[in-house]
Parts: sequence; C-alpha cells; structure tokens
Amino acid sequence: MDWSRIKTIFIVAFLILDLFLLSQLKAKTEFETKEDPTVEENLKTDGIDYSNLPSDHIKDQYLSANTKVFEETVLDTLTDQDAYLLESNTVIYSNLQKPISIGEDGDLTKLLQFVKTNVLFGDQYDLWEYNGEAKTVTFYQKVDDKFLFLNQSGQLVFTLNIDNQVVSYKQTMLDSFDPISDKEEVLSAFRGVESLYRKGMIKSESKIVKAELGYYTLVNMEATQVLTPTWRIIVEKDGIRENLLFNAIEGQIIVVPRGNEKNWSE
Repeated sequence: MDWSRIKTIFIVAFLILDLFLLSQLKAKTEFETKEDPTVEENLKTDGIDYSNLPSDHIKDQYLSANTKVFEETVLDTLTDQDAYLLESNTVIYSNLQKPISIGEDGDLTKLLQFVKTNVLFGDQYDLWEYNGEAKTVTFYQKVDDKFLFLNQSGQLVFTLNIDNQVVSYKQTMLDSFDPISDKEEVLSAFRGVESLYRKGMIKSESKIVKAELGYYTLVNMEATQVLTPTWRIIVEKDGIRENLLFNAIEGQIIVVPRGNEKNWSE
C-alpha cells in the first residue's frame, strides 16, 4: 500500500472540504449582509435626508430645578399691565393695558420686544410657537441656551383676541438649576434618528430639518423636577413638520403628549 499517496489524497480531500466550507461561509456572510443592510443604507434607500444632523461630541448631565415662587413685590415692577399671582404664587397672570397687535403675516416683533422689557426675567425665555388657530403665542424657558421642552413649569403663554391682539399672558418659571450627575458624552443625534426610524416613526421621503439638544422632565415632583438631556428632532414630510424627542442619556424615545407633536417653531 502506497501510504504516501493515500496521505496526499487525504490532504487534497481536506483542502477541497476546507475550500467548500469557506465558500459556503462567504456566501452566507454575503447573504446576511444583503439581508441586513446598515441603517445608513436603509435611510438612503427610503429617501430620508439626515444631512443636517450635528456631528459634534457633546457632554451633558442631569439637572434638578425648583418651581419658582414669586414675591408679591415683583408685580410692582411690571408696567402697562395688571398682574396678580395664582397657585401659591407660582403663576403670574397679567392683563395688558395696551394690547399688542400681531400682523396677519405673524409678525411678532412688538411682542418679542415686550417680553424683553416688560416680562420678569424675559431674557430667559425664547419663542416656541405662534398658533394662529388657538390664538396663542408660547415661549419656553431656556437654561444654558437650551430649551426646556414642553415644560409647563417654565413657560410664557400669551393669549390673543379675535382681532389678533395679545391681551394677556400666564407665566411660570423654574430656578435653582443644579447638576446632579457628572457630565458624560450624550448619545448622538443620529442614534436618535436610528431609534425613531427603527420604530417606524420616520417615514420614507422625509427630511430631518433640525436636531437640537435641550432638557425634558424625567421626574416631576410637587416643587422639584429632574431634567434629562434630550434631542428634539424635527422631521418634515410633504410640507408637514413633526417633532420627536429622544432621551440623549438613556436612549429612550419620549412619547410627546397628543397635540404637542406638530408645528413647533424652530
């Protein structure tokens, strides 16, 4: 018996088997790759434009904040208005002595100036939404130049009459902002888009108009709130804009209360 020849046959046989298994593994890998494309590829295939996302590495932290209790004496500083305090002095309600006109084109120049000069701590609020149908103009408080998203304890809401004039407002406010965790790198805006897309909340042929980091209430107690860094992602499709929130620390999608998800200002 030619053992050398048999040995060679075995070596060749095992080599052929190895090549066969390698080709099978390669085919399987290619198949899985085709079956499981990357999120970027899926977004491109679905015609979703996300080119406006920020790419910076950002660090942020949890904050605590207290509901502000206004002193009666601050009302004396308010001019051209009749103001009083409600709800254990946590709400200022004011009627304007001179209504402020809002043009049909939604020109808010006069109102913005009023907020700066005639509203307590007006420089801490920024325009959020002008809703002509509801006859309201809403401002939300900012901290470190970041919005407190949908925070009813840090908002300024003006009411308009049938002549499109601002006639009154209600103000709430948070103060004593304190960090309650170390700063850490937050999840990217793209991670938020990815999570929302996987949940079917971003439709094909949509455009990500903007993504900005702010804070959303994680825990709301009677006088104190815990705020978490949150991405606000504005998605536009067929001319309609929708606003989606994503917890930038824990990676959870935040369900926005009905009626608040559309038509936010940029």
